[in-house]
Amino acid sequence: MQPKITIFFFLALLFCIIGAMLPSPLAADKADIHHSVIAGTWYPGDRHQLSATIQKYLSCSRKVPLGGTPRALIVPHAGYRYSGAVAAHAYRQLKGSGFSRIILVGPSHYLAFDGVSVNLQSAYETPLGSVPVDLDLARKIISARPDFRWIRQAHAREHALEIQLPFLQTVLGNFQIIPIVIGRQDYATAERLARILAALIRGRRDTLLLASSDLSHYHSSQQARMLDACFASHVLALDAKGLARDLAAGKTEACGGGPVMTVLLAAKRLGATKAIILGQANSGDVTGDQGRVVGYLSAVLIAPFPK
Repeated sequence: MQPKITIFFFLALLFCIIGAMLPSPLAADKADIHHSVIAGTWYPGDRHQLSATIQKYLSCSRKVPLGGTPRALIVPHAGYRYSGAVAAHAYRQLKGSGFSRIILVGPSHYLAFDGVSVNLQSAYETPLGSVPVDLDLARKIISARPDFRWIRQAHAREHALEIQLPFLQTVLGNFQIIPIVIGRQDYATAERLARILAALIRGRRDTLLLASSDLSHYHSSQQARMLDACFASHVLALDAKGLARDLAAGKTEACGGGPVMTVLLAAKRLGATKAIILGQANSGDVTGDQGRVVGYLSAVLIAPFPK
């Protein structure tokens, strides 16, 4: 073997070894856990107080006859003081449901970006314990498109997904999550994500979609109810295109418009044929301030029972 070839072979081998030691962009460190950024503010930081708070909200909700299988939920993401009672109506439907995987889809409140970010941290931690991330499915979503990736900063401070976890931990027990944050809240992004999610989970009855969104922001209670009624009408009709149109025209408002459009489209691909509005209110119903309120809604999207 010639000296030049020997040197070349040695350098190539060295680069391969170094490359194998470097983390992949899709790799996840098992010790890399998303610690709570809202415990003690958006919901109680003490485990027992948090559990008691959730049980109080659930006890005031009721399980309704769905007439089919839940394929998706739409749930608000404000502090529990404001939207916990509305959220509880949705989570009450999951008791005894057997779901073991929840795909959480929320908006990005703190970082502007195009496309979708899927968190590849190993787990989310709340005062009630840790919830593992389904890294296999998360990587499949990321691999589907170049604008689907993991942007750590998009998840670092985001409350829209974490706020759902203590409720889910209470009603489900053991389950996995796929935390997804949408940057640009447009119909095209929602449609692309919905198509991929539906293809990946088709036939998996253990998996539920969840869209996290509040509704109108800082209008009078009367105006908020009109804007939110428009939103509710599109949910009941499973009408993502109509929702996108009216969001753009200012006829309704939702900070998680993209996530809601996504689950409407994905749930329809998975067989959903109807929606039920489970709870609706605004912050003025809690605070008494009817001048500048935020709207909340919870709903379930349902597919017929398998024949």
